[in-house]
Amino acid sequence: MTDSLSLAQARRLALRAQGFGCKRPGEIGARQLLAQIDRLGALQIDSVNALVRSHYLPLFSRLGAYDRTLLEQAAWSQGRRRGLFEYWGHEASLLPLSFYPLLRWRMRQARNGEGIYKQLARFGREQQPLIRRVLQAVAEQGALGAGSLGKPAAGSSGWWGWSAEKHALEWLFAAGEVTVAGRRGFERLYDLSERVLPAGLLAAAEIPEAEAQRQLLLLAARALGVATEKDLRDYYRLQARDSQARLAELLEAGELQRVQVQGWTQAAYCRGTPTIPRKVVASALLSPFDSLIWERARTERLFDFRYRLEIYTPQHKRVYGYYVLPFLHRERLVARLDLRAERTRQCLAVHVLHLQEPDLDEEGLAALAVNLRALADWLGLSDVRLDCSSVTAARLRGQLS
Repeated sequence: MTDSLSLAQARRLALRAQGFGCKRPGEIGARQLLAQIDRLGALQIDSVNALVRSHYLPLFSRLGAYDRTLLEQAAWSQGRRRGLFEYWGHEASLLPLSFYPLLRWRMRQARNGEGIYKQLARFGREQQPLIRRVLQAVAEQGALGAGSLGKPAAGSSGWWGWSAEKHALEWLFAAGEVTVAGRRGFERLYDLSERVLPAGLLAAAEIPEAEAQRQLLLLAARALGVATEKDLRDYYRLQARDSQARLAELLEAGELQRVQVQGWTQAAYCRGTPTIPRKVVASALLSPFDSLIWERARTERLFDFRYRLEIYTPQHKRVYGYYVLPFLHRERLVARLDLRAERTRQCLAVHVLHLQEPDLDEEGLAALAVNLRALADWLGLSDVRLDCSSVTAARLRGQLS
């Protein structure tokens, strides 16, 4: 029998699965941070620093103000304090160390030029002498950035702007032969995996590819609450063929169950019988790279909220702004704000404010003001300034004052 969920029930399942509406810990230490990351299954890393690097924001949205050095220690320190590693999870991601065995098959695919690594495959086939020289340099010199080995091509950016040595390091990283030992600014510092990651983790037998993919789908289902096959596949960037085969196996084994969500044309899936909260009380500003809204089509289905990044859109063609954060309130995405941390003015600047609904009541505006103040305080900024003019902005300015 196929169970049915209303759209409101699906939203509550999704929000609770993502850690919203849960009681916040009185003290936020490394243990609380790692528990939240384990629940999410990944923190996406992005280089844009208009506000703060994206991987810091999802934890703030769920837990409130925390010491960012705790995340840095968990991600890039040595020894027992390290609880995370960098790899290709959902794009470049910070992942719990316990997930490492689940991605060994992906590292093997990278070495063989298969799966999602076709762009690196030709380089790997043709440049093995260079790759071995770069690996030897890392072995001899310790953690290195790409800038220590070669300069990017003049006037180029992105993939084509990488130096040959950067390509080699990325091939070695994808293949699991080196990992990210730390960062200098935002530059990756690569070192041999055996010098960074626990020996027991590296010595563990590789989980068979199909079993690893099944476990990744189950982790995605846990993190999403309710999701279509495409939603599940997207969470850890699985191939459609693999995802569909593993999903059928999980259904047959009873580890996932099929449900129908009101208004969704595709079947959805849950882990076990879903326990649906009566309500989810949460207000939060969301990073553009927050896992709640990774899959844009799912965001539209769940929240009736069409969201697209406009960072790389020419300014005159932008609809909402450069670095736009959705605002979650009362189980809905009710507004979006183009925010900037302007250090010289010591303020959190609101460049654009758009409401999703015709109006936002005073309670909603008050919640938004509280979130903006909290974000400014957490970033060490002394003020929130509205660099926009509208009736709603004037009302928000009144709440802020």
